[in-house]
Amino acid sequence: MLCGRLNYICGRIVTQATRQLSAAASAQPKPVESAIRAKLESEFQPKHIQVINESFMHKVPKGSETHFKVLVVSDQFKDIPTIQRHRMVNDKLKSLFDSGIIAISIVAKSPDQWTETDKVGRSPACRGGAGL
Repeated sequence: MLCGRLNYICGRIVTQATRQLSAAASAQPKPVESAIRAKLESEFQPKHIQVINESFMHKVPKGSETHFKVLVVSDQFKDIPTIQRHRMVNDKLKSLFDSGIIAISIVAKSPDQWTETDKVGRSPACRGGAGL
């Protein structure tokens, strides 16, 4: 009886601690990620957007904002070649490269393309490093 009660109490403590850590991690400021999202939203008025910080997959300090994948679904990409879409996104984010961004992977689709396939491929494993 006592062991069962202790397991219950320990389980609750671990669950509460996990929730608190999760909340704290999500509350951490993410200035570069936020700036990317704001610039893309203001420029492209996307139907769907994802800004994914992939820095954890690379040899950079924990909490870095250096490697991103962006998915932007916008009417502005209709009938525009892929390379031109990427240029449009890069041009909008150009000023952020001075803030320490090393790489951005871009997926830019029209709403029709997003309807056809809403899959975004996995990013490749890190093949380099930031000299760390």
